[in-house]
Amino acid sequence: MKTAWRYPAQTDLTKWRLSCDRGRQIWNYCPNPAEPQTFFERYALGLTDKQPKSVDTSVAEGLRLGSEFYCKLQSSDGHWAGDYGGPLFLLPGLLIVCYVCSIPLSCEEREEMVRYLRNSQHSDGGWGLHTSDKSTMFGTVLNYISMRILGVPATDPDSIRARELFLSWGGALSIPSWGKFWLCVLNVYSWEGTNCILPELWIMPTSLPVHPSRMWCHCRQVYLPMGYCYARRLSHLQSDPLVQSLRCELYLQPYDTIFWPSHRTNICSRDIYTPHHPALIFLLRILNRYEATHTHWVRELAVTEILRQIKADDEFSDFISIGPISKVIQTLVTWHSEGAESNRFHKHVTRLRDYLWMGTDGLKMQGTNGSQLWDTALAVQSLVASINAGGLSDDVRHTLKNAHAWLRETQIQDNPPDYGKFYRQANKGAFPFSTHDCGWIVSDCTAEGLKALLILETEPMLRNSISDMTPSQQLFDGVDILLQMQNSDGGYASYEQKRGGVFLEALNPSEVFGDIMIDYSYTECTSAVIQALSLFSQSYPDHRAGAITRALGKMENFVREKQRPDGSWVGSWGVCFTYGTWFGLEALAAMGHFSSDSAVRKGCEFLLERQRPDGGWGEDFESCTKGRYIQHDRSQVVNTSWALMALMAVEWPDRIVLEKGVKFLLSQQLIDGDWSEEEIKGVFNKSCAIVYSSYKNIFPIWALSKWQLLVNK
Repeated sequence: MKTAWRYPAQTDLTKWRLSCDRGRQIWNYCPNPAEPQTFFERYALGLTDKQPKSVDTSVAEGLRLGSEFYCKLQSSDGHWAGDYGGPLFLLPGLLIVCYVCSIPLSCEEREEMVRYLRNSQHSDGGWGLHTSDKSTMFGTVLNYISMRILGVPATDPDSIRARELFLSWGGALSIPSWGKFWLCVLNVYSWEGTNCILPELWIMPTSLPVHPSRMWCHCRQVYLPMGYCYARRLSHLQSDPLVQSLRCELYLQPYDTIFWPSHRTNICSRDIYTPHHPALIFLLRILNRYEATHTHWVRELAVTEILRQIKADDEFSDFISIGPISKVIQTLVTWHSEGAESNRFHKHVTRLRDYLWMGTDGLKMQGTNGSQLWDTALAVQSLVASINAGGLSDDVRHTLKNAHAWLRETQIQDNPPDYGKFYRQANKGAFPFSTHDCGWIVSDCTAEGLKALLILETEPMLRNSISDMTPSQQLFDGVDILLQMQNSDGGYASYEQKRGGVFLEALNPSEVFGDIMIDYSYTECTSAVIQALSLFSQSYPDHRAGAITRALGKMENFVREKQRPDGSWVGSWGVCFTYGTWFGLEALAAMGHFSSDSAVRKGCEFLLERQRPDGGWGEDFESCTKGRYIQHDRSQVVNTSWALMALMAVEWPDRIVLEKGVKFLLSQQLIDGDWSEEEIKGVFNKSCAIVYSSYKNIFPIWALSKWQLLVNK
């Protein structure tokens, strides 16, 4: 069955095409396409049939169907493309920048963006932080403005419903700080109503514990260009008719009568996830007073340094940046500082569409320029497991050969020039989350990328098809960078070693996110590195053997310390305790600990206590925001796969429990080997859900493969 959207396509979906080049994904509307749509293009746009199975299938048959179907979704360049949407505060930033900078969007893009906004609007008229969230001031105001920028009139029924909702909450004056920023840029809110975004932080000594270089890279890269906009009070033309109209539509009182400074800390209560800490409140009072008396030449030094940092990131990331918010603000800054005719601005414009994804619900903005490396590395491991479980077809052989070539091309071969001056770390030999061009490396992506290469190059059934082996030195470089990234607590953070103290979290000004100020050590990242280094040591036992042994010992201690008293591990990048406990148990299994180990046993018991009567597991996204396991009202294929793989990794002896979970996975499989979309399974910063569209294929195939291997023993 096809997914039914409240608002059907506004364009001819058969004319959309996806271009894939070295992982770069660009959707284009082609009025007169030269080539027919690929299977993946039809699939991604909802143009293929989805029918449930009418009869039960064996594990072997379900595994064959699932593997062959997923192979058909591989892109021509060797990676797996997919939807990485979900957050609803990203597209508004893009549209505001396009509006202010006069960056054109095609009619088809605008129409499909409107369709996406209508499809993600709640019945009460609002939008949330993400598509599974309740309506919030942040989401509702920004997406209302997006609709208006895209040409939807204020009299449209959906516009009226949204406006009535946020006005019933008191109007846009209480939008959170990131919303205030975007409204200032559009000139429908005053910079006097925002707290100071101190540009001078960037010229302070790096030894200071509050220097931006000590912050989590996503955080500092967002506040970096925000600091420029604040310093320049960058705003769109006041005379613009849409600006004048929005000034009337967003507030309950006349725009000219608003006393803006009184609204700097006016935040809608329904939006607050992290309230302002007393330390932040005190600091903001000082900074706001400083802003009234700051020295011009010092401010100019700070702005110069900000521009230097932005230019470096542009060069290092090929004008992609680390994420969508920093990307669009850096585009805005370049337009303002260098002009619309500058070469660098044009380079920025050509990279904006890297973030857009056309799906069944319309055209959206993704959480990065994709999850290409992450998905492909996991897909390889899943498909190789299926080979071991049930043989090798020509389709799978060809698929894995192409994936191997793409993985090799995506590994980063050189460090950025003078990277230390720009607070970047060495990245030679590492892997990014998305593409080689982006260049921002991640610890668990590096680990999973290395695992995928090692598994492909040591799999006996693939020896004849994969001849272009990775030079040993490139693998050594990847291992060396992983050893460099280990934190003092033994664990691994995401992009970099932990640089700042936990006290910085008290200065989190975002209101809507948690744990954004520093990079933390995570169970998932640490487990991935344990598995990669353990696998590497089997093939290369002499390379840095002592360092690897010491690192593994510290990592095991970290994983054990992170286990909660109930036996679970919290997941920070997936939903949530099912995800974290899978990684926790996989880590202990890689270190040689199985069901007789007390920590392993507690982790298994945690999962077993939450198995549902139908044999599956289902965890709600609210587990992430609440910090405790919350049962979903139905079992989920992905949660079930994670739980099964965790139990099988540590050789849990009760096969009846496992068999029930396997039967659930098979019962949910569609007739073509696919599985249906479920609830969102990704998360970041505690409060925001994000889509990983490949998970519903990768993990059931992987879990069924492990079960088949167990049965075949």
